[in-house]
Amino acid sequence: MTADPSTGAMQKQKEWATFLRLFRYARPYVLRLLLGAVCGVLFAGSMAGMLVALKEVFGRIFNPEEVSWARTLLVVGLLPLLAAVRGIGQFASTYLIEWVGNRVVMDLRVQVFNHLQDLSLLFFTRARTGELISRTTNDTAMIERAVSTVLADLIREPFTLVAMVGFAFWLDWKLALIGVVLFPVCIIPVTLFGRRVRRFSREGQQQLADMVSVLQENAGGARVVRAFGLEELERARFLKTARGVLNRLMRVVRARAAVDPIIVFISMLGLGLVLIYARWTRMSVQDLFTFAAALVALYDPAKKISRIHISIQQSAGAADRIFELLDTPVSVRPSPGAVLFAGPVQSIVFGDVAFAYDTEPILRAIRMEVKAGQRIAIVGGSGSGKTTLVGLIPRFYDVTAGRILLNGRDIRDFTLDSLRRQIGMVTQDTFLFNETVARNIAFGKPDATRQEIEQAARRAHAHEFIAELPQGYETMVGERGVRLSGGQCQRLAIARAIVRNPPILILDEATSALDTESERQVQAAIEEIMTERTVFAIAHRLSTIMHADRIVVLDGGLIAEVGTHGELLEKGGLYKRLYDMQFQDTPAA
Repeated sequence: MTADPSTGAMQKQKEWATFLRLFRYARPYVLRLLLGAVCGVLFAGSMAGMLVALKEVFGRIFNPEEVSWARTLLVVGLLPLLAAVRGIGQFASTYLIEWVGNRVVMDLRVQVFNHLQDLSLLFFTRARTGELISRTTNDTAMIERAVSTVLADLIREPFTLVAMVGFAFWLDWKLALIGVVLFPVCIIPVTLFGRRVRRFSREGQQQLADMVSVLQENAGGARVVRAFGLEELERARFLKTARGVLNRLMRVVRARAAVDPIIVFISMLGLGLVLIYARWTRMSVQDLFTFAAALVALYDPAKKISRIHISIQQSAGAADRIFELLDTPVSVRPSPGAVLFAGPVQSIVFGDVAFAYDTEPILRAIRMEVKAGQRIAIVGGSGSGKTTLVGLIPRFYDVTAGRILLNGRDIRDFTLDSLRRQIGMVTQDTFLFNETVARNIAFGKPDATRQEIEQAARRAHAHEFIAELPQGYETMVGERGVRLSGGQCQRLAIARAIVRNPPILILDEATSALDTESERQVQAAIEEIMTERTVFAIAHRLSTIMHADRIVVLDGGLIAEVGTHGELLEKGGLYKRLYDMQFQDTPAA
């Protein structure tokens, strides 16, 4: 079965598009590249000069009667001088070019991270954390090694190659033709193995991402693994991914390792032809020696240039994965001409709002108007769309139909930053950064003073336990707040929302995972923060939302009922059934 030529042409076009896009990142640093190229020319010129000097030295050493000692010493003195020039050129070109390569990779990493900040939460519900970590670190590390090497070789080695070929032609053009003819032969195996390297490299990076994902999941779920005795299963899972990484890496190694022996074989074939030619033409010793030296000097740049294709193919697999991530469209954007929200908050209106994950509908025809200062409770069964509904307000996702109005204007008409500054959020799954207590509270307002931080902690009923910590507000909380209890973490999250002082507050089952004592303390903190704010509270425990101004009951993505606690109980609908299920075992007072 023959391959489709058009498919091969498209693949080649895609490869070059990847290479050009990658090297386009070096454009801002073109002056350093040009200076590195000048130093590369200096390096190549000094190499050719050294060979000319060596030829002259050998002629004078082996024919001392023809040349004076003074001229011999003069020519010999040129050798260390040319070596010094060569060394300076090599150092400067290597430093400048590799600086550009490393800076390009840093820019790429920063762009990937910045792009991740712009993607909606919908993207993160589908992506694996380990995969994102691998693409941002391992894939860019592979590009870092390849780009630095490729740029250095691409800019310096062609000059050296031209200088050595020029010297060889100057010495004996017939003999030099042998090397020129053989050089393209070296390219054939490089091209063939390069395609394999690209494919195996991409597969290897994917396997590495799988391994990082397994490691990340194991570390995050360590408690579950120990509780269910899954250690052996996890070991087997990690071993399988580690073997996959090894297999793909060794395929790349085999493809790369095969290139050098082939080039050496062809080079030795060329050297053999040179020796036969020298014997046939009775070439002088100094000419043969310097020509051999030129061939040896020619071998290194030829080898490095031939490896450029391999390095590019290896980095292209990683670049493809990174560009796939960078090309992920940002779905949540402000409208053209978006303005800053000027406040204060007067009303929030849901006008026939619908939302779907891909083609799966989550919310349908949501109509609701909330006045400033009202407390709205949202209840419903699992999967009814409660969290998705409140996530639409700060635009974690965008509606797929309808619109949400803030003070009568579509929230998409406001800049994201100014919209989200109006909103504070406390969720069931509290996330604390591996920072100090004070820094975690100040994440709600990065420029908060110590007085504002402590005041927020007092209002969140957190100051007392913070004062008992080893370093007080400067105590490190550990990754995800591992050194604190659930109730303490939750109160820090509430303090973080308080210090922000938002007019809109979203509470997403903020007390459902706490014990009775912690819930009592957190509920007191929540009552403090809800004062004079517009509140949307998702509640699993209905006892916490009985005094809400309005309770919205969701069922299958639709609003099934709306009313106060008393009104909904009298109606005897879904809310009444939910209430009865929670309180049926509660003894009568």
